[in-house]
Amino acid sequence: MYELKNIKGNTWIIESPAKVGLVQVTDNRVVLIDSGSDREAGRKIRQILDRHQWQLGAIYITHSNADHIGGCRFLQDRTGCRIYAPGIECAFTEYPVLEPSFLYGGYPFRELRHKFLMAQPSHCHPLTEADLPAAWSLIRLPGHFFDMVGFRTPDDVVFLADCLSSRQTLEKYGIPFIYDARAYLATLDMTRNLEAAFFVPAHAPVTEDIRELALFNQWHMESMLNGVRDFLTEPNTFEDLLAALCDEYGIRLDPAQYVLVGSTVRSFLSYLKDEGEAEYWFEGGKMWWQRQKTSLS
Repeated sequence: MYELKNIKGNTWIIESPAKVGLVQVTDNRVVLIDSGSDREAGRKIRQILDRHQWQLGAIYITHSNADHIGGCRFLQDRTGCRIYAPGIECAFTEYPVLEPSFLYGGYPFRELRHKFLMAQPSHCHPLTEADLPAAWSLIRLPGHFFDMVGFRTPDDVVFLADCLSSRQTLEKYGIPFIYDARAYLATLDMTRNLEAAFFVPAHAPVTEDIRELALFNQWHMESMLNGVRDFLTEPNTFEDLLAALCDEYGIRLDPAQYVLVGSTVRSFLSYLKDEGEAEYWFEGGKMWWQRQKTSLS
């Protein structure tokens, strides 16, 4: 773990639970794509920089989930580097309590205020195309999180952040975190047609051909949505639906899993409602969901 690997030319990765990109912009100056999961990740990244006598100029954030921004504070404190993040991701990077608060829907209790859901705050600048190094391009990847982006480096290496999960991850955990189902489906459709020398998904192996993995993620997404549709043939509350899906996918809930999986399930309900496939009503102090009768087959 935290091994430096060359992908092509001046583009490298640092192997970690969420891969960190490293790109040489001059002989002794580098920039990072994301920063690892916590202070310890930042410390190990700093050791790599020192070993190669590289100066860190900037960190470009794909999105603000804690496992991607956890090393930012340490690296910024030690190097004075600038940090850039797109859209609302910039606010979450500066104020990380927003992540567990958003997931829980209120002030997060202690078991949600930990490094896996809440990084240390760091000073962040809004990311624009003009802030990128020469010959880089920005790839919009909404769906997994609010304003997630990827990057194409001058070596034609594309960093895809969390828009794809590995087959092993999906088979093991069942339900990944998805914020906007409609945007995520569109991102998957776009991703499968991308071409590059290499692709770097944050949580899957580096590959020269992304199509097979994108298609598997599409199939899994449709399978999850069909599962929700099936459960909604009868009236269900959100908690009923969450319990049924956890049983279906063998998910054992803890506080973090409850908010992560629960947020995805709510996003699925929003998608089906906005698509005209589901309806809701309030009765007995509860919110009930069911498929629209015209959409039942």
